[in-house]
Amino acid sequence: MPTQDHYWSLAAADYEDLFVDPYRGDVRGNPLKRTLRRLADPANRVVADLGCGIGPLLPFLAKHFKTVYAIDFAEEMLNRARERVKNRRNVMFNSASFLDLNCLPEPIDVAVAVNSLVLPDPAETDEALAEIRRCLNPGGWFLGIVPAMDAVHYATMLLVDRALAAGLPIEAARKNAAHHNDHSCYDFAFGQFRFQGLHQQFWQPFEIRYRFRRAGFVVKQIRKVRLSWKQFAAGDELQTYPPPWDWFFLATRA
Repeated sequence: MPTQDHYWSLAAADYEDLFVDPYRGDVRGNPLKRTLRRLADPANRVVADLGCGIGPLLPFLAKHFKTVYAIDFAEEMLNRARERVKNRRNVMFNSASFLDLNCLPEPIDVAVAVNSLVLPDPAETDEALAEIRRCLNPGGWFLGIVPAMDAVHYATMLLVDRALAAGLPIEAARKNAAHHNDHSCYDFAFGQFRFQGLHQQFWQPFEIRYRFRRAGFVVKQIRKVRLSWKQFAAGDELQTYPPPWDWFFLATRA
């Protein structure tokens, strides 16, 4: 049976078309780069981009940190990421999963995970958080973005109301919302999302606090990153409402 790294490698070529992009210019309230600038030190600090994917953050990190470790378990993602920083000598690539970061040759000061901390097994999520904490220097920082399950519920509510306003009965309105919001891909009770072989965890804000605390982190900030309606089905008709979100987190090693 193919593993998740296989499916992520398959998705690398069409990544921009398949996944919501928190770096778009019309995304509001993304504090990631602003926070990284505060943590940066080009002369001394070491950062790891965990689950770097196709590498959209790597040029920024290479500019603001002494050494950048780009980690991903999908080889085709790494191949695309390498192209972005092929002229930067301070970016080192490693193929590894969150569960085993022994490839890192030194402790890191900052760890970043943008829509990559999505392991579907909660025991593996706990193990991954413990492994990330182990790799951080005392007082080190962990920040990133995780996909928000509550935002899927929010968009569903708006789609139901849209259908009701158009005169559909409630059952038809629910079916219409489920279709446009890809409910067939979700297990809402367990926060799971499946698409083209990929199996991901979506997060609730209370789960961020709970799991990070159990792993030995102190959560300093959780806030919404307001995404673009243009990336969502029927989004053009929902422009008057605040857009859905992902969750930004900032934590420090306790």
